[in-house]
Amino acid sequence: RFSRCCMAPANEPVQERLIGPMFTVALIGPDGAGKTTISHRLRELLPLPVKYVYMGVNADSSNHMLPTTRLVRALKRFCGAKPDTAGPRDPNQVRMRPKGLLRRAAAEAKSMLGFLARASEEIFRQTLAEYYRWRGHVVLFDRHYFSDYYNYDIASHGRYLPLGRRLHGLFLQHVYPKPDLVVYLDAPAEVLFARKGEGSIAVLERRRQDYLQMRELVRQFVVVDASRPQEEVARDVADRICRFCRANTDGVKEAADVA
Repeated sequence: RFSRCCMAPANEPVQERLIGPMFTVALIGPDGAGKTTISHRLRELLPLPVKYVYMGVNADSSNHMLPTTRLVRALKRFCGAKPDTAGPRDPNQVRMRPKGLLRRAAAEAKSMLGFLARASEEIFRQTLAEYYRWRGHVVLFDRHYFSDYYNYDIASHGRYLPLGRRLHGLFLQHVYPKPDLVVYLDAPAEVLFARKGEGSIAVLERRRQDYLQMRELVRQFVVVDASRPQEEVARDVADRICRFCRANTDGVKEAADVA
């Protein structure tokens, strides 16, 4: 339950009576759904203080990261690596189990190092989100690790996964906090492909269905039609967030002097 809430429609100023912790909202959806653009627009539309935190797999799209992660990214760029802004790979690509004891041991060790690095970064951003939340901000997640890694490290569907990735899946499923509200930006695969031109229509449709399956795993999951103009979508999302806030506020009276 939240001790402070917007008591007016989105994009209208509001006088707030109570101070206290707020909540987290994650915008998820396939590439081309408009997550980042709408996230930034929501900071102007919502009548509450908002903090934006990127919570996805693209390291170079992040607005917050550990100093060690920043150093590793800088070294990779210095060595000629391209910016890491691509979306998740196709989870249905078959990964073969390494042959030979030494190769398997090396692969497992590498996967464990990867798990420790990913978990450290994820814990850092969640800790930052909790700080913002307790300071009275709605924390707006652009993407979320649970949705980004759901079909890679959580729902493996019988595919081979090294130990580090299996542990990562268990960590995200059973330990890592899920957002208070998940907003899924939905659009037909043909629309998504026309916007970004990445992947294929078949892969985008499969990813779309994967996202829809997650509604059974998240307590508050709403679907918003993202095939409309982005301004219309942003206002719809802002209204959903305000409705969620009002519905989950206990003991808040009508705000006074709403301009």
